[in-house]
Amino acid sequence: MSARLDYNKINPQGSRALAGLSGYVEKSGLERSLIDLVNVRVSQINGCAYCIRVHTEEAVERGETHRRLHLLRVWPEGPFSARERAALAWAEAITLVDRAPVSDEIYALAREHFNDQDLVSLSYAAIAINAWNRLGIAFRKPDPALAG
Repeated sequence: MSARLDYNKINPQGSRALAGLSGYVEKSGLERSLIDLVNVRVSQINGCAYCIRVHTEEAVERGETHRRLHLLRVWPEGPFSARERAALAWAEAITLVDRAPVSDEIYALAREHFNDQDLVSLSYAAIAINAWNRLGIAFRKPDPALAG
């Protein structure tokens, strides 16, 4: 599959704006490990190979285990804390909003583990990675690390 166009080169202002949102999330106070899990899981759902590779490597560099990353696709059965499970459920619900609205049950679960500020930041984390995924997928962002 060949790249379509370089969205960063065509509109660097848009990429900078989106990077600003990602930068906000990184400084929001959420655990970096939680953001990493959300980035990888949402990228798995969306099928963005570039983002899966990048965010998996970043997570490992920051201390995440390969075992947990391998089990992320089946996180309800994996070795994740209640807070991580709530974050993953929230991020999935936001990502898959076309299938169903975010349920009251998922909202209640998120509220058990996140205060107002953290839940908004978690939402921005899911929104940001979804946006990056959609750019990468739509324009077929090339990843030299995945070249055969």
